[in-house]
Amino acid sequence: MKIISGIMALMLSTLCFAKEVQVADTGITFEAPDDFGPLSQEILDFKWPQSRAPRWVVGNETGSTTIAYDLKPHDISGAPMEALMGDFAATFERVVPGVEWKKQEVIHLSGRDWIYFEVTSNAIDTDIYNIMLVTSYGKEMLLFNFNSTKEDFPQYEKALRNSVNTIKIP
Repeated sequence: MKIISGIMALMLSTLCFAKEVQVADTGITFEAPDDFGPLSQEILDFKWPQSRAPRWVVGNETGSTTIAYDLKPHDISGAPMEALMGDFAATFERVVPGVEWKKQEVIHLSGRDWIYFEVTSNAIDTDIYNIMLVTSYGKEMLLFNFNSTKEDFPQYEKALRNSVNTIKIP
């Protein structure tokens, strides 16, 4: 009985430490860790130089761990996910320094197929761990990037993985 009570308490505490985030007015939602919030413009400019920031980002106070999400005007709805995955992977290898692949696969989440990448890479000042997801949403491409410094990743890994699994598309 004590084990069941302990498991229930753990599950409830995990639920209490997340907040729902909505992607614009799409109805797409996910749960972010409770201590995540919008980032300052200064942090956005540092993390994404040359005006390449995603439209929406939540993260921890320092911006060392973030969830970036965006809708891009690219219709990938008719493309086979396996082929797209290969194209994206080739592009990453060309333009991202120090890419080390952990996973490249197509997963099924929230009723649809997603390209799923786990990768480490080198940023300007530190090494990064990324969990990236890509799928089609109407005539647009929906992207999520769960991003952390390699140093902070162990602290946030469980919360980020839980957040991935909360993505809901109406």
